[in-house]
Amino acid sequence: MVPYRPRTELETHNVFNQPEPRAELPLWAGDAPLRAEIAHAAAPQQARLAAFADKIGSAEALEDGRLANRFLPELATFDRAGRRIDEVNFHPAYHAMMARGIEGGYSALPWTSGEPGGHVAHAAMVYMLTQVEPGVCCPMTMTYAAIPALRTSPEIAARWEGKMLAARYDPASRPASDKAGVTIGMAMTEKQGGSDLRANTTRAEPDGDGFRLFGHKWFCSAPMCDAFLTLAQTPEGLTCFLVPRWTPDGERNGIQLVRLKDKLGNRANASAEIEYHGAWAERLGEPGRGVATIVEMVHHTRLDAALAPAGLMRRALSEAAWWARGRSAFGKKLIGQPLMQGVLADLALDWMGSLAIGMRVAAAFDASATDPGERAFARLSVALAKYWSNKRCAPVVVEAMEVLGGGGFVEESPMPWLYREAPLNAIWEGSGNVICLDVLRTIEKAPQALEALYAELRKAQGVSRAYDMTLVAAMDRYAAGVAEAEARRFVEMLALLLQAGLLLRHGEATVGEAFVASRLGGDWGVTAGTLSSGVDAGRIAGMI
Repeated sequence: MVPYRPRTELETHNVFNQPEPRAELPLWAGDAPLRAEIAHAAAPQQARLAAFADKIGSAEALEDGRLANRFLPELATFDRAGRRIDEVNFHPAYHAMMARGIEGGYSALPWTSGEPGGHVAHAAMVYMLTQVEPGVCCPMTMTYAAIPALRTSPEIAARWEGKMLAARYDPASRPASDKAGVTIGMAMTEKQGGSDLRANTTRAEPDGDGFRLFGHKWFCSAPMCDAFLTLAQTPEGLTCFLVPRWTPDGERNGIQLVRLKDKLGNRANASAEIEYHGAWAERLGEPGRGVATIVEMVHHTRLDAALAPAGLMRRALSEAAWWARGRSAFGKKLIGQPLMQGVLADLALDWMGSLAIGMRVAAAFDASATDPGERAFARLSVALAKYWSNKRCAPVVVEAMEVLGGGGFVEESPMPWLYREAPLNAIWEGSGNVICLDVLRTIEKAPQALEALYAELRKAQGVSRAYDMTLVAAMDRYAAGVAEAEARRFVEMLALLLQAGLLLRHGEATVGEAFVASRLGGDWGVTAGTLSSGVDAGRIAGMI
């Protein structure tokens, strides 16, 4: 919390030329690009999002976010008498943040709102909540994303969906039947395989109406969720299962938490290594089709992994701009100095490009149910957005930290936790190479996805000569296919073209032109702040 009336006249000096601490974050009112995206793609959701922003950006929420990161989750393997419980204890601030998100509709809105733009509104919530406390996003994102996977088995979905979509946060450790709301987690990867899920060794044995699982999982995100989607081997091959924390007869399931990961960032959220010791489970989807079943969940979590870096960049830039507006050096405000304007403007292009591509992908998710072209576009473009926005996130956060100088390197500032958070979403749900290989596989299996993307890119033709030339050159270069060794270059180019096209069509002309000139036209240096002298950097920096 911001201290009330601190002393500025001290015994040795007076405190001045220091920006006032930020009591609140204007996540909606202070973000014109976000409001423009929502007005364009999800206008009926504007009031809901404005209210959500007020709660998430309040002084109380900021303090809860700080406390959740300071007082980390603790593993409780046994109770005081030595009985096994396998639970994780969180600070009350974590639960307060979870309640704000779930009760605001983060997990449920796309499936329950009854109004257009549900996925876009969800994406905006991801973007805003990430700016305050991204650790709580993980269990909410997985709960949102689990719905399509559960629907492959309608009987199971019928038993779980109601409480997943109830917009009620109930952290109690007890059977789902006794709770007002539930969350769903995921445990896929194993030590020996990582992203190579076919190498999993966890096995499932039939047991009456269900199965018993035996094995380990190297990463189980949010181990206090009420159930987990997981993969295990059956005679038919790798199969997807739903593993509840409690068995149908009300006993603790055979899920043992081995340890919590000591992570670089995302520390308010617990991630665990787990073992299945005859854990009871139900099969989801068809036997031997586990990857195909769980990929629907991964498809939706990737949307959130594409919006999170946009939120992190936004928060880092807002801190840098706040400092630059409140700090003077060499006789004038930092925000008025051309070199600083150039740095901030350059970074702002990455932020606005990431926001634009993320929201366009979310709109395609909304349209996917009825439009095959948008469904194909969503499948490919979510990978592009996830890849490129995360590649730009860490450099943007580092440059924004540098704007604050030494104060940005101190834990009292939000910059250190933003820095630690910046690499996460590039790794989660597929690191860079995995994403690029997925793009190549998608195009091979569904050529219509690439055609849908090209159709989207052609909508911006005629606005910028540099854009048109780059688009034609890219289409010609890769007309005969893409070699695996060129996959990163290919994905990067498509992502930049998509960002550029969206900014040209929907953004301010100054922004779109500067983005194309620097990112596509070659008029850009290696570091931030190297835009062409013809760019109105002051205007772009003023948008932060």
